[in-house]
This record gives sequence, structure tokens and C-alpha cells, in this order.
Amino acid sequence: MTFEEFVEARLQALLRYAVMLTGDPHTAQDLVQDTMIRAQLKWRRIAAADLPERYVKRMITNAYVDLHRGSWLRRVALRGVEIDNGLLEPDHADTHAERDQVWVLLGGLPRQQRAALVLRYYEGLTDGEIADVMGSPVGTVRSWISRALASLRASTAPTLAGDGGATP
Repeated sequence: MTFEEFVEARLQALLRYAVMLTGDPHTAQDLVQDTMIRAQLKWRRIAAADLPERYVKRMITNAYVDLHRGSWLRRVALRGVEIDNGLLEPDHADTHAERDQVWVLLGGLPRQQRAALVLRYYEGLTDGEIADVMGSPVGTVRSWISRALASLRASTAPTLAGDGGATP
């Protein structure tokens, strides 16, 4: 498979994956573009691998995890804005509101945990495949997923209790 054939067949899927990681389509495009430039330079080695798509996903994941920690993305695009429900009308489409809440919650997770969740639940990969993509031991991947889910549960617990649930 040539690089051009790979790009034609898999570019859109890689871009969707990057959007799920970053939460921002523009950042995702930049991330994929930079990764594809690096992939083209190493294409012979990548094509020789059993699964070139997994290799490129690993490159994208590593580039995402390596983004500058204090970047504008984490301060602006991925942080939730406090909304005073007394002043604003509720969103007319609950699905959009829930999706926005998921973006906010995912944005609050550390990069490795978020990447592990995206690989598990969006890409449908197993622990071993996630470990391969992220270059980490399986136990570490399981730990990231467990901690991320616990953090998401803790973040949503006050919301659920405020909706009429019994409080301890």
C-alpha cells in the first residue's frame, strides 16, 4: 500500500479520531496534518508494519499527549463554563446538552486517561490494543481507564443528586 492509498482510505477516520482526542476540529486537523507529514517521511517503515493504521494512530496519540500542558486548548476549549441555570433557558435539545457535558468532563481528564477512554469507547479497542497504541503496559492502561471512569462518576454524582436523587 502506498502512502497516497493509505491517506485516501483512512484520512477521514484518523481525523475523526483526532477530533475525539482534542475536542476541537481545528486542533485535530493540525495534529493529523503534522502526523501525516511525519508518517510520509517514514512511510517505508510504517508500511512494513503489520497494521500501518495502528502505527499512525499511535503517532497521533503521542502527539496529542505531548501537546504543551499549559496550552490555550486546555484553558479555553476544553474547560467547562459555569452556567447559571436561573438566568439562561435550558437547551431545547437534551442530546446536545449531554454531548456538551461529555466534552466538558472529558476535557477535565489528564491526556493519557482521555486518550485511553477514546481508544476504548470510541475506537472499540481492547486493553492490549490500547497499550500497543499508547506504548504503555496493559496494567497502566487499565489504571488510566479505571481512574478516568471514577473521575467521571465523581463529576456526575452531584448532578445526579441535584436532579431529585436521594442524598446520603
